[in-house]
Amino acid sequence: MKTYEQIMLELRKKQYSPVYFLAGEEPYFIDKVASRIEAEALDETSKSFDQQVLYGRDLDNIGQVISYARQFPMMGEKTVLIVREAQMLKKWENFELYWQNPMPSTILVVCYKGKPDARLNAFKGIAKTDYYMESAKLRDYQINKWIADLIKEKNLQVEPKVVQILADSLGADMNRIEKELEKLVSGLPEGTQIIDAAMVERNIGISKDFNGFELQRALIDGDVVKANRIVNYFADNPKEHIIVKELPLLFRFFSNLLIYLYLPDKTDRVAAPILGVAPYAVRDYQAAARRFTKMKAFRAIGYIREADARSKGIDFPNSSNEADIWKELIYKILH
Repeated sequence: MKTYEQIMLELRKKQYSPVYFLAGEEPYFIDKVASRIEAEALDETSKSFDQQVLYGRDLDNIGQVISYARQFPMMGEKTVLIVREAQMLKKWENFELYWQNPMPSTILVVCYKGKPDARLNAFKGIAKTDYYMESAKLRDYQINKWIADLIKEKNLQVEPKVVQILADSLGADMNRIEKELEKLVSGLPEGTQIIDAAMVERNIGISKDFNGFELQRALIDGDVVKANRIVNYFADNPKEHIIVKELPLLFRFFSNLLIYLYLPDKTDRVAAPILGVAPYAVRDYQAAARRFTKMKAFRAIGYIREADARSKGIDFPNSSNEADIWKELIYKILH
């Protein structure tokens, strides 16, 4: 098995495998590898004759793919065959025979979005080879690192706080994150070396003062005035700050805080992997632990659940005013 990073490094060096089986729950990495090969493996002249993109919905089984893969190139030395939506194909038992003896002149890219049935020999065997890449969903702390690394690739630095703001505000949609970062970088003044919160606000529209990260910070500090200013801003800007998307950030924080409070060893080294956060983020839990007891953290989780239900009209059909829901939630958490 190869990682996404290993494959992309090889592709930058124009090193290609005869088979790529890209599978998993995160479509972003699958699409990035396939698109890179589609764009760069062949020159423009050869693409017209020796590159083909097939879709699983248009085929009956993997045997048809293999028939295409066995063909010789018409113009150049290589044929590129990309199979999208491969999870819709049947009769995968025939695939094992191909990847064990692939066509040397073909670069076969199979995009299988989802988890293959590990009981089938075709999948069980290839998962042990360098032809296989598993594209898994990133955990929260991994998304932060991925954002920072993406910015670093552009020869820029970024404040950790800004990375957290981006992650909290943009969610786990990696395609959206990448597009927003492109927008951010393209709007930076010439000579910029470090991205700060003001730049994010100016180029992407995420407020440096009114966001989920700052709300979390206000609750940690017990700053009632700041917390209420932020939730008032959320209520006045419901399209940018939908309550059902903001509440999970608080829920995750207080759930992690409860775990942290029960840890016998609360050092950064031990706590970070258990909480699924970067080591520097443990400082927030250390600060919150001085304000919230185990019981208060537990109650906060209950209050957030109740606010979520109210925002959806569950058990509270007349409680749809987001401003009131936010204000009551903040009051209950801080008192």
